Order: sequence, then C-alpha cells, then structure tokens
Amino acid sequence: MEEKHTWWKEAVIYQIYPRSFMDANGDGIGDLRGITQRLPYLARLGIDVIWLSPIYASPNDDNGYDISDYRAIMRDFGTMADFDALLAAAHAQGIKIVMDLVVNHTSDEHPWFIESRKSRTSPYRDYYIWRDGKDGQPPNNWESCFSGSAWQYDDSSDQYYLHLFSQKQADLNWENPRVRDEVYDLMTFWCDKGIDGFRMDVISMISKDQRFPDGPMKPDGYGDFSPYCISGPRVHEFLQEMNERVLSHYDLLTVGEAAGVTIDEAKKYARSDGRELGMVFQFEHVEAGNGRGSLVEKWTLGKPQLKNVRAILNKWQTELAGQAWNSLYWDNHDQPRAVSTFGNDAPEWRELSAKMLATCLHLMQGTPYIYQGEELGMTNTHFRSLADCRDVEELNAWHQFVEEQKKLSPETMLACFDNIARDNARTPMQWDASANAGFTAGTPWIAVNPNYPAINAAAEVNDPDSVFNYYRQLIALRHTHAIIVYGTFEPLLTDDPAVYAYARHYEGQTLYVACNWTQDTVPCPLFDDKAGTELISNYKTHESGYLQPYEARALLV
Repeated sequence: MEEKHTWWKEAVIYQIYPRSFMDANGDGIGDLRGITQRLPYLARLGIDVIWLSPIYASPNDDNGYDISDYRAIMRDFGTMADFDALLAAAHAQGIKIVMDLVVNHTSDEHPWFIESRKSRTSPYRDYYIWRDGKDGQPPNNWESCFSGSAWQYDDSSDQYYLHLFSQKQADLNWENPRVRDEVYDLMTFWCDKGIDGFRMDVISMISKDQRFPDGPMKPDGYGDFSPYCISGPRVHEFLQEMNERVLSHYDLLTVGEAAGVTIDEAKKYARSDGRELGMVFQFEHVEAGNGRGSLVEKWTLGKPQLKNVRAILNKWQTELAGQAWNSLYWDNHDQPRAVSTFGNDAPEWRELSAKMLATCLHLMQGTPYIYQGEELGMTNTHFRSLADCRDVEELNAWHQFVEEQKKLSPETMLACFDNIARDNARTPMQWDASANAGFTAGTPWIAVNPNYPAINAAAEVNDPDSVFNYYRQLIALRHTHAIIVYGTFEPLLTDDPAVYAYARHYEGQTLYVACNWTQDTVPCPLFDDKAGTELISNYKTHESGYLQPYEARALLV
C-alpha cells in the first residue's frame, strides 16, 4: 500500500531538554533564549522540527513533567515573550516547534488540584481520581512508576488520590468531560500561537479501568497497574474526540508516548485514516536489555543484544507497513545515551559505533528523532555518589532498593545508574572545551560530563569526518531520496550474529543497508554482487565480503 505523503513523515526531529541545552543568563539552567541563540547550529545540522520537553510553569518535582500552569512559562526558562521570540526565530529558519503535552497528570500545585483537595464537595474534586482506602490501606495494590504506592493519602478528606508517577503528579480524571474540555482548550491556546504539533506524554495511560482492581503482584510486593491503565477502555474514544475537537483543525505533527503499546494498539493510535495520532513511541527495543542481568525492576547492568533489538525493530517495520507510521529513535530524556547503550563508547570505537547506529536507524521507514548531543556522540556519565543524581526516579529507587529493602549495595546501584539512569541524558549539552562545556557561565544544575574537552560541538562542526557531519549527511539524504522516507522495508540476514541488514524498495530502486554491531571484522556478502551508488558509509574503503568493526554501508541500486 502506497504511503500517504505528509511533511512530518519526511521530517527529522530534534529533541531539546531545555534545562540542559543552553543557558543564556548564567544561572546554571538552560533557557529559551539559550535555545534561540543556538538555532543556527540546528539549522546547520539540517533538522526540520524541534520537540521541546515541557517548558510550562512547574515546581520541578519531575523536571517539568509536573505542570502547575499550562499557559505560563517556567520562570527558570524565561517568559512567554521569550517563547514567542523563539517560535518566530525558529519559523524564520524553516524549523517547526513541537510542544510536550503532559495531560495524564498535573502537579499537586496546579490550581485545579489545590481546589480539588479542599473538600469532597469541591467542584474540582472529580478533576482527579479520589478513592476511599481499604482496611486502612490504599484502594488497591498498584505501584507508582517512581517506586512505592500509586496512591497518596490525604488527611483532610480521609481519601487517597491516584498518582501513577510521583506523589506530586496527581492523575487527571479523563472520565470527567470538563477535564477533557480544559485539555482541549489549553491545546487550542498553543495551536493558535502557531506551534506545529504535540508530543504527548504517557498518553496511553489517560483511560483507567474504573473498577480499579488489584494488579498482578510484582517481586517487590506491589501490584502492576499496566493491565488497567495502559491503553485503557476509553483511550481511543478520548483521542478521537481530541482529534475532532483540536488536532484536525491544524496541520500538526502528533506523536504519543505509549509505554507497553502492542502493535495492534499502535495501529489504532497511529491509524492511517488520521483519526487519532500521527505516530507513537514504543519502548520494546530500548528495553531489550533489561531482562539481561536485571537486578531489580528496571535497574540492570545488562545491555540490549543485537538479536533482540533487530527482531523488535523488524517486527515494527513490517507489521505497521501501510497501516501506521513508525517513530525511529535510540534515546531521549528518559533513556541512557545511545552510543553507551547500543554502541561502544570506548574512545577508539565511539565515533564509528555512533555513526553505525545513526545509519541503521535513519535509513529505516519512519520519522527519525535525534536527542540533543546524540549527533555529537555524547556518552553516559559516571555517578560517584547519590549526590550526583537529580532525577526523582533515581532518588526514589535508591531509597527503596538500597536503604529500605537493602536489595542492592550502594556500589551496585551506582553502577546501574551509570548504565541506565535518566540523568545520563540530562547532563548539559557539550558546546565547546571551555569551562562547563560552554553550557553556562554559572554553576550547572547537574554536572557536565567530564569528557566534554574531547566531545563537543565546536570540535565537530568543522570536522568533515565528525559524528555531527555524519548526521548532517544522513539528514540531507532523507531530504533528497524518497526511497528513504517511503520505501517498503525488507529484513535481510535476520540470523546474522553481528550484522543488522535490510533493504528498502521504491519505484524500481533498492537501497541496501548493512551495519556491523561488533568491534570485529565479520563476513557480509551483501554488497559483493551489486553495482550502485554508495549513499553513505563510516569507512572510506571496504573489504570485499566483510564489514570492518562497526562499519555501516548503504548502497542504492
């Protein structure tokens, strides 16, 4: 089935985590003016869209994913005038802006929640999910994503409210049509400002099973809420209503974060008739290593294995074909750094493996996402103690698994943080080799990765062989060759222990892609009998019948 052509299928998206991107005023925190200053860098890279992690007013319990005012800018980041200037400057450079929409929950400091909490008869009470306890315990056994019960007791009304994340992130009650009206109003506010789309935070969780039953028991003594909150009973009804009320009135990119999503569900969320969203983020491939060497919950010293990652990504490529659109990503603000996770961040292999991973992903069918610093080959950092951590998930996990349950030693937990903690992605952007990597003239809110003198934008922008310029080349190829956007996907060499290979087919052309995921030279006969144009490779010369360590090649026939 021929894919319908749209601008967002042809785009390359760059995610900015504003707190860590660029600090213009020297307070140690990235801000909107800093992003505006760096737009020429992004234009040089060639990206089409910026996705901004939340910039709304927030007390910052979960770095802006706990919103207290959807129509105001977080003071740390500047003012609404700064946002308007950024939007205008980006549009002048031909770059679109996508906002992060966080409407599964609000901050407990949002006026709606403050009113809701005042009494059981408050007109805002049913904006949130309040329930009586059971025998002096929470209403059910659900565990929050950030450790502990998903229910918080409130003394004043002798009830519990639901928070699937931090206790300062109270879940909205989407069963209430007034809540949905409020959400559609705030979305319209931003669309009317001229933004170009929404990335929707945990949007697959907005509909809950109204029976609120206990979940299957987990090893830590809590229940799993997933069967009752992920892709819940009314989620597609709610999204079709959102589409009808807001999304269909504008030309928007929409992508839903959908942890736990199945392929069948993804076909409903990102349906080709456009009645819900443009695409979803699935998480199977980034969790392909968590079962290997997992110590407790997500905390692991294991790495994703090629065999598992390939099977997952190939499945999503082939089974969504013609029915829904893929999002392509290796990392984001919730994941460790791609080159440290899927590649090899040792100094002798980092650049080669970063380029290999980029080739592997960007030549698939779907819309590619680059997370800030990925285009430089930025790596995970090292946590010497809990004092280095800023993320609520890490702090809570330490409290639960090191202090309370004593399941992990401090040393093991820190090693897990080095491997998989979200703060790995949140260290400041490495602009140059000056103090604090050129991110701030002040004290950065989280420590800069010490490897910034060797890995930074200033060193890479003018180096034709840098990771940056390799990404630039890949982006230009996507803009030039329709086969990269719209070609069908054919998995190749699916049992090869070292090589990820596939072909793309479009209008009589075939693009062959092969990537060596190892630091060994390995057999690969894919290119031997083919004459065509080499679109890109991270090696200048090739060995017939072999791929060199972390070699990637793409041949258009």
